[in-house]
Amino acid sequence: MEHPENDYFKGRGAQLNPNTRFQKNTYVQEHIEGLDEPFLQKEKTEIIYTYPKTIINKVDSTDIGLAYSLNPYQGCEHGCIYCYARNSHEYWGYSAGLDFERKIIVKKNTAELLEKTFSNKNWKPMPIMLSGNTDCYQPLEREFGLTRKVLETCLKFKHPVGVITKNALIARDIDVLKALAQHNLVHVMVSITGTDEKVRQLLEPRTATYKNRFEVVGMLSENHIPCGVMVAPIIPGINNHEIPGVLEQASKMGATSAGITIVRLNGAIAQIFKDWLEKTFPDRAEKVWNQICECHGGSPNDSRIGTRMSGEGKLAESIMQLFRLSRSRFMPKSGEARSLNCDDFNYRAGDAQLSLF
Repeated sequence: MEHPENDYFKGRGAQLNPNTRFQKNTYVQEHIEGLDEPFLQKEKTEIIYTYPKTIINKVDSTDIGLAYSLNPYQGCEHGCIYCYARNSHEYWGYSAGLDFERKIIVKKNTAELLEKTFSNKNWKPMPIMLSGNTDCYQPLEREFGLTRKVLETCLKFKHPVGVITKNALIARDIDVLKALAQHNLVHVMVSITGTDEKVRQLLEPRTATYKNRFEVVGMLSENHIPCGVMVAPIIPGINNHEIPGVLEQASKMGATSAGITIVRLNGAIAQIFKDWLEKTFPDRAEKVWNQICECHGGSPNDSRIGTRMSGEGKLAESIMQLFRLSRSRFMPKSGEARSLNCDDFNYRAGDAQLSLF
């Protein structure tokens, strides 16, 4: 895990800022020796405000199992090196690398748009996932509270919502989550990729500690809020051996369901991840990279629906088998289907005059 101190961005996941696929011209350092000083890079997080026209995204993928997702933020300070959402940052004109972690887009009118959507009598309620892209409880949520407003709006209209996060900040909203759970309107998945803190700090530098995440599972369970864990993504050679330990601890804390994906490195993420891997784990970088490719037919990415999440081949099957055995041992009821309540939705809940009666 040794790396040159002057060649490593501490507290960040990505260690470079590659050009986007849409850029025609870029600045490069062809003759570094001719520069009086190095290129300046902003270390602090930059907040960019936006006011979109719509806020709910339709999810067509059968791999996800959801109809809609909602993302109050674009970009994420958590800095998880493997994050598939990095590529979406390029559509905003920013890099999937360091820009993804340092330039965060805040959708200021999220709650207003959601209320407008729910107030449409033609809206058909289906569970909405917070978030299908970047973490809805990333650090900036403490300041802006957009996720809490979304949950409050869902409670107001009795609309089902799912949450996935790796930030303990979700504990702040236990009151709203508990109220939603009383109407069977919410399910929470806590993303826990291992138990080794040293690895977490490198893999997911600005996330909550694993200890705090397990405590979040316990807190949700104690308040009768349905919750599970996502052991995802699994990176062969880094955290695949952690699967049983994560499920055992999560089960003890009250988690009743579990999910898994094997890492896939699509788009710019392949370059970003490989650079990080070589700098962070130089002793096993080649082995880890080859094993990732082995799980996807020789490539770091497989976009085929049905195999992209679980991988293929002997190594991928051994990982999935370990997960299935661990889940059946520690969470025997995890496979049972669970559906949220769509029957109590009230599109007229936003009518100010009706609320007087």
